[in-house]
Amino acid sequence: MTSFLFSSNDLPETLLEFVQLAKPSSYTDVAALGLIALGSAGYLLRGVAWDKPDPYHHLWYERPQEKDIIARNAKKETRNIAQKLEESDKHLVIFWGSQSGTAEGFANRLARECHLRFGLEVMAADLSDYDPETIALIPPTKFAIFIMSTFGEGDPSDNSGAFWEWLLKSPNTTVASLRYMAFGLGNSNYKYYNRVIDVVVEALDKFGARRLMAVGRADDAEGATEEDFMAWKNDLFSVFRKDLQLEEREVAHEPIIAVVEDDSLQPIDLHHGEPAHQRDNVKSAAASSPIKSLSVQNSRELFSSSLRRCIHMELDLNDRPELHYKTGDHLAVWPTNPDVEVERLLRALGLSERRDIPISIKSLDPTVKVQVPTPTTTSVLFRYYLEICCPVSRDTILSLAKFAPTAAAKSYLTTLGQDKTAYAAFLTHTHLNIGRLLELSTSGDPNMIWSNLPLSYLIETLPRTQPRYYSISSSSVISPRAPSITALVSTSSLPNAPTSLVHGLATNYLLALSQSLTKAGSQPHPHGLTYNLTGPSNALEGGKIFAHIRKSKFKLPVLASCPLIMAAAGTGLAPFRAFITERVRLKSMGKPVGKMILFFGCRHPDEDFIYKAELEEMEKVLEGKLRIVTAFSRVQGEKRVYVQDRMQEMSTDVLRLMSEGANFYICGRASMAREVGKRVGEAMGKTNGWTEQEVKEWSEGVKRRAKWQEDVWG
Repeated sequence: MTSFLFSSNDLPETLLEFVQLAKPSSYTDVAALGLIALGSAGYLLRGVAWDKPDPYHHLWYERPQEKDIIARNAKKETRNIAQKLEESDKHLVIFWGSQSGTAEGFANRLARECHLRFGLEVMAADLSDYDPETIALIPPTKFAIFIMSTFGEGDPSDNSGAFWEWLLKSPNTTVASLRYMAFGLGNSNYKYYNRVIDVVVEALDKFGARRLMAVGRADDAEGATEEDFMAWKNDLFSVFRKDLQLEEREVAHEPIIAVVEDDSLQPIDLHHGEPAHQRDNVKSAAASSPIKSLSVQNSRELFSSSLRRCIHMELDLNDRPELHYKTGDHLAVWPTNPDVEVERLLRALGLSERRDIPISIKSLDPTVKVQVPTPTTTSVLFRYYLEICCPVSRDTILSLAKFAPTAAAKSYLTTLGQDKTAYAAFLTHTHLNIGRLLELSTSGDPNMIWSNLPLSYLIETLPRTQPRYYSISSSSVISPRAPSITALVSTSSLPNAPTSLVHGLATNYLLALSQSLTKAGSQPHPHGLTYNLTGPSNALEGGKIFAHIRKSKFKLPVLASCPLIMAAAGTGLAPFRAFITERVRLKSMGKPVGKMILFFGCRHPDEDFIYKAELEEMEKVLEGKLRIVTAFSRVQGEKRVYVQDRMQEMSTDVLRLMSEGANFYICGRASMAREVGKRVGEAMGKTNGWTEQEVKEWSEGVKRRAKWQEDVWG
């Protein structure tokens, strides 16, 4: 082909100019230019004249239920609570800050009852759904209620984080137009009992808000949360009647959600029981991994007796490369309700034959979120999505009476629900959950069904299933792809009915799974409980559980040479097993390891001293770097001794290690942690001649610097 040379000034500006200049001198040139022209035209006309995309191709990959999600996301919800109240014509907003779901449940219940009894237009609001500064814009014609929980070391719930920061870091804020009430959930076994609600109230009052009644506080130390809430609610309603001049009316059920059977839905459209994180909370999302099905690699019992068993369960992350854990983190297990309770509730409602008919659940109020996955089926709801085994409050008993199938059943429920003393006495000899209550009220007559009790009421009333958290008992350095948990199987008898057993939900589910995986073949649960161990759509077949990993601040110091003081009772030993095994590995690598004292308490050295041989072997390997101090509370003929007693006896050694920079850790029940902290504080004060205030300042200081860490529960 002929070549053409141009100077930089002569270069053609368009392809047309190029063609005009480059006159072909042979048939080869003509053919080449023709091919170029055809290729260019074909490229430019692709998708117009040829290779047109199918406009309906995406339907092959679309799930019908995703349309609802897209529709919901199309309209962006306002984060201005004052604007939301105005748009939805609500008079009262009940804000909740909840970690385990209790405060959220109270808020939803109270919102319904305020509407039914006083005709108020009410909304329950997740604090993380609204910008905190807009609370100051709520006009004086409306008012707010704050129901907030305290957990850990006086910490707010994850969904309260932004609100908490706003209160503490906005000194010039004014909320002079706000009228409010407040109720806190806490546990007096913890040092900072109900700190969150106290801080919130102090800040709001300082900012000029008008509090309409005394602050209510629940104490879960003696299981009194429900009764404390009911007592405060009665005072609240008295303020409604007397101070706010609201007219009370007869309570009638008005559903806030609709449940509709829909035979047109196909299995692919439904949620079959796979768990999901319910709230799009940034802090929670950052702290937790996605929920996945995890294979059980190994499971064994550490000890067993008629009512007490303890399981060591190892999981396999090898087929889940996106999941990782660090020593000290938690594993969250999503439990399944036992078959007997699922069948009991279906039978009581007369839904046994309609259990697998698809249902859609829709909110009748734009401010109310449906808290369970939809569409689904009734059997899936009862097995996976609702806590049908949880205790039934007096409030719920009284509200159920209006749906009673007979006058006798209504009288039974009314009598039981109205008398606090009779209700408490009843629970000493009767294990009560929603299915059992419905049976008892009809004298166990299998032909008597609660046909008037709408499914919507149960979805509104029962809490949604929550995961149970376990401290990981393995080291991520030694077993990075095989985290283990240590679970005490909870089975207790009632004070006045020793043969009536109450089974913990998650631990008995884990026990049944563990028994099914024994080398001798599948073994039955020792108390006859059965579960759908293969899970929804057989997602757990072969021995798996649904779980996710939650990050924890309960961590070893960066320097392995830092001394450690560890206090644990029972399965509180789990994270310390991980700490010590990691130190053993570091020592074997030639790293300097600091001194460690482990205080461990259990009932009897020959019955429930978990990991005993393993700990004693590590004590030898560490050659004086580890000292194990035990406390046994059930040795016949001997005085009961607890961890805090041993801590007091060895206070000199403890204080010396702390003066050398030791980190102090406590894992176990909050009551034990409180007593340990008290004894150490007393010893520190006595040794240094400090006042009570100086001891308090020292305690707060070491916790701020993360030199004192606690991982405790109720």
